[in-house]
Amino acid sequence: MPFGGDLTVNDRFLAIDWGTTNRRVYLVDQAGSVLDTFRDDRGVLGVGRDGGPAAFADEVAAIRARLGDLPVIAAGMVGSQRGWALVPYLSCPSGAAQIAGALYEVAPRTWIVPGLSDPRGDVMRGEEVQLLGAVHAGLAPPDALLCQPGTHCKWARMEGGAVASFATSMTGEMFALLKQHSLLAEFLTGPVADGPAFRAGVAASGDGALLTALFGVRASALLGLRAVEDSAAHASGLLIGSDVRGAGVGPDSDVYLLADPMLGALYTAAIAQCGGRAHLVDSHAAFVAGIAQIWSLVRDR
Repeated sequence: MPFGGDLTVNDRFLAIDWGTTNRRVYLVDQAGSVLDTFRDDRGVLGVGRDGGPAAFADEVAAIRARLGDLPVIAAGMVGSQRGWALVPYLSCPSGAAQIAGALYEVAPRTWIVPGLSDPRGDVMRGEEVQLLGAVHAGLAPPDALLCQPGTHCKWARMEGGAVASFATSMTGEMFALLKQHSLLAEFLTGPVADGPAFRAGVAASGDGALLTALFGVRASALLGLRAVEDSAAHASGLLIGSDVRGAGVGPDSDVYLLADPMLGALYTAAIAQCGGRAHLVDSHAAFVAGIAQIWSLVRDR
């Protein structure tokens, strides 16, 4: 059911960033400080296989037994068809106030964040909390381009602190598929890091013929034009360079990156090579700030 009913005021709450394969749980106080946290592999797929909606309720009960009998707000794929309940998306533009007003009460004192959709045909679940939190915590300006690299990379345009629009690119998934199932697989076993091979890939991505350039990864190794061990880094440069250019990053662009250190370094290098400036943002701090902002809007009603 949509958000409603009585709400017991608490100075603490439990926040769950509940993804497909993993989840992270936070015990958060009224000021938005993390008092305790843990991460495990009880993501949506693992829990769902164990018994459907009842299994999610049992998981929340176990979390409360561990961290306290407190209100719970969960974000991410827990609100998808694979999760606890299918929660309708909110359409962009949307900010924290709109999300707080659309929380879905899936069980007593337990709510799911709705996620966002872009009218052009795109969706996200969980990333919106990080985006809003990055701005709310002052880690990014209210009008900015934010990027969340990963399996499915999100590029979000923030306006006035709200998510105005966003687009998803399958950059990480494409690289994984190439490594596992493509003609290139046997050539993509080397390390991926910022360096000459990666940067050559970023440069080549500017030609606009990505599919041709990807085939050239194999051909260059066969012909001795590039060392086999550099092939993975070069292919990564092609994909990330194409991703960055496709997002419109160019001279004097500022991009706020919510990324782990490895992907953050690669995207920082690609953005700089395209003439932009990357600013690294702590994604965990952003999530906590975003979920605390949403909770404060609900709590203060």
